[in-house]
Amino acid sequence: MKRWPIVAGLGSTQTLAYGSTYYLPAILAPSMAAGLGVAVSTIFLGLSLALVTAAVLGPRAGRWVDAGLGRQVLVAAHCCYALGLGLLAIAQGPWSMCAGWILIGLGMAMGQYETAFAVLTSYYGQAARGSITGITLIAGFASTICWPIHAALDATIGWRLTCAIWALSQLALAVPAILWALPLRPLHNHCAPQHQGTAAPPEPGSSWVLLVLAFLFAVTWFTTTAIGAHLPLLLMGLGLSTAQAVAMATLMGPMQVLARIIEAIFLRRYHPLIGARIASLLHPLGAGALFLVGPVLAPLFVMAHGAGNGILTIAKGTLPLALFGMVGYGRRQGVLMLPARMGMAIAPFAFGLAVAAWGHWALSITGGLTLIAGLGLFTLRARYADGAQVGNAQAAAPGHPG
Repeated sequence: MKRWPIVAGLGSTQTLAYGSTYYLPAILAPSMAAGLGVAVSTIFLGLSLALVTAAVLGPRAGRWVDAGLGRQVLVAAHCCYALGLGLLAIAQGPWSMCAGWILIGLGMAMGQYETAFAVLTSYYGQAARGSITGITLIAGFASTICWPIHAALDATIGWRLTCAIWALSQLALAVPAILWALPLRPLHNHCAPQHQGTAAPPEPGSSWVLLVLAFLFAVTWFTTTAIGAHLPLLLMGLGLSTAQAVAMATLMGPMQVLARIIEAIFLRRYHPLIGARIASLLHPLGAGALFLVGPVLAPLFVMAHGAGNGILTIAKGTLPLALFGMVGYGRRQGVLMLPARMGMAIAPFAFGLAVAAWGHWALSITGGLTLIAGLGLFTLRARYADGAQVGNAQAAAPGHPG
């Protein structure tokens, strides 16, 4: 089973999935609010509904991937995205708008990084780390690609037709790409329950490891969602024009990708915990620099946040794989991401209120939480579940197809 079609297919469809849903309100929210006669915060409340839906249903989707149904789950996800975006395009008020976001949330439960990582783990087991990095390298450009497209389409054809175009793209581009790239079922499902004998027995302190990871992911994705939803508005609050803010915000995508290249070249030979510790400190450092020096360091903050998020996105897939093993990986990811998705759900609305009240000083919330979560990682031991070290060594070896 060649890896490049799978990585290319999943990477491109993840770019479309995140760009057309998760990053949509950051640009379209003002136009959508004006067209529907609601407050901008109501649009972000719709995104929060989507993320709550994803949080509740995520563990179930993980079980389906563990059962070897990853291809079918991803196809269903993009069909839900299409339905939800189509409903947004014809929404006439807040209720139909919220219904569209709930359908998008159903797609998020089945079609975001957690599912893609679980699919790769079901195919390749502990050797999936390189492929996980490959997907995030491609999808790291989601905001860079889609924010300018959102802005251009909104200015020319309006937000409704913009949503309609993204809905059609799910069916015309994403679904065929998944059907082309992924086999019907993995040849050897490494996540299936029958492989339980290969898993390491729980070690003392494993509950603490689970708690630290759950808190890290919750804080990281609260922060990522808050910044993803409000970064252009946050930068405009510093005195930048709309065009300048969007241009500066797009630095985040390339920095995510650059950080992932560094992870792929230099950090993959080390335990994922090492890179996660470094990455968790970048957002607080960037926010601190912005507080101390002022708007002139806004690009530094954007780049620091992007780099940290880039590596932590990989760690979301590789840390649980290294510390807990591959058996039941899909379900475990769903459980670990439940608090993270709840954090994501409240982030757009809660951080929007903070930005409205305090401006860029709202970053003290995300900076403080991320710093605490990062310090928690230093309490963990860089160990591997049974067999993981071998798999990662293979993944890092020259010529390995990952």
